[in-house]
Amino acid sequence: MSADERRGAVVAAAVREFARGGLDGTSTETIARRAGISQPYLFRLFPTKLELFLAAVSVCFDRVEASFQAASGELEGEAALVAMGMSYATLIGDPDLLLLQLQAYAASGNPEVRAYVRGRYEQLIGFVERRTRVEPLAVREFFATGMLWNVVAALGLRDFAELWAKADCVPPGDPLARPDADADADAEAGPAAG
Repeated sequence: MSADERRGAVVAAAVREFARGGLDGTSTETIARRAGISQPYLFRLFPTKLELFLAAVSVCFDRVEASFQAASGELEGEAALVAMGMSYATLIGDPDLLLLQLQAYAASGNPEVRAYVRGRYEQLIGFVERRTRVEPLAVREFFATGMLWNVVAALGLRDFAELWAKADCVPPGDPLARPDADADADAEAGPAAG
């Protein structure tokens, strides 16, 4: 295995471990063991634990941006924004990606982490703005909703449909919508006019 391939395997192991333990609570020994290498070799690939953490966080942001790009495809405006949002709802179903993202925000008390995460977050906002060309308020709402989805997914709140039962503000197709919300709307509308 080449050094680049080994670095990729170490970062993949780091994503999993940092997602669960965070920057301060994860040992490089645990990451090395998961990657199947020695701890000294890990430090030859990544001289510091912080460098490895930022590499793992980078993978997280790269996956989100790639997903947004693929989902929006040839779509424009609001349609592109909706497609990106739905792709994000799928992404955060991956507990490693979701938890690492939350760990990155939690570790932002460290100035180096804060600067890196802020830069990547701004880059992602810029990508969405350029790709969709929607109004700034719509982009802000998009990211605010994404943060809400992070909390909902992390806490498993989608399992508690009653929390969203009165949320008439949740549009159909939104991952926060109750699974039976569309059926309720159809029932209230009555039979279709023929």
